Amino acid sequence: MTVGRRSAGRRLLGSATPFLFLLPALALVGILLLYPFARSAYLSFTDYKGIGAANWVGLDNYRNLARDPVLSRTLTNTMLWVVGTLILPVGLGLLVAVLSYNAKAGSILRLPFLIPYALSGTAIATVWQFMLIRDGALNNVLDAIGLSSLARPWLLNPPLNTWSMIIASTWQAVGVSVLLFLIGLQVIPPEPIQAARLDGADGWRLFRDMTLPMLAPMTIVVVGISLVNSLKTFDIVWIMTQGGPYRSSETLAVMMYRETFVLFKHGYGAAIAVMLSVIVLAVSLVYLNRTLRNT
Repeated sequence: MTVGRRSAGRRLLGSATPFLFLLPALALVGILLLYPFARSAYLSFTDYKGIGAANWVGLDNYRNLARDPVLSRTLTNTMLWVVGTLILPVGLGLLVAVLSYNAKAGSILRLPFLIPYALSGTAIATVWQFMLIRDGALNNVLDAIGLSSLARPWLLNPPLNTWSMIIASTWQAVGVSVLLFLIGLQVIPPEPIQAARLDGADGWRLFRDMTLPMLAPMTIVVVGISLVNSLKTFDIVWIMTQGGPYRSSETLAVMMYRETFVLFKHGYGAAIAVMLSVIVLAVSLVYLNRTLRNT
């Protein structure tokens, strides 16, 4: 009887061993992701101000959010960031990776795109703010070369201010796209490419019919990362314009920060955070579902 119990205990321990190795990761996910989300979800139903008691107000924060005139503008700006991020960093990253992959000086050609990736978003925003302010470097250069008619208040007029910041973000974000696409190009087997060249495929036709389809798995990763990051854009907007002027360049993440840490409406800010999390999750699930279904 004792031997049977020992063997049963060993089998139970053996089956539980993989889950024991998962415990540290599950603990980190629970502490860093699940608990903060649950806490934010709870605060979104309260009038918490950051200090004192959190009084339950039900759906009032969500009703006020739906009536907030700033919400439609922030949603529009967030969608502009999604579109701009998918077109510019992903497209340019793919172009640079393909053109420099087999080039003799490919590593040198990629260097200007990879160096900004090593910088922080704060540094990127500070540099571009210096360039794009009304009396900044860009307008001064345009005046000096006789193109003063092209000078603009780049960060003052919507939607020009949002597109200007998207371009600034592209300068940094294109680096990671280049790296990921290079990895994808390196794992493509050479045999199909060589066979296509023997059949007469070259240039754009070779890229469209052979290289791009075989890059599909990495393209899914790059687009997915860019999509999620664009929905959560905060640092470059806050440093360059703080969502201004008159909140014309705010994104959802900036709106959440302003309401929570500037206006001290923690409950209202938590409602925005929950809405942003739901949007990110929904967009990610829809994207992955459609992408995996077509592969």
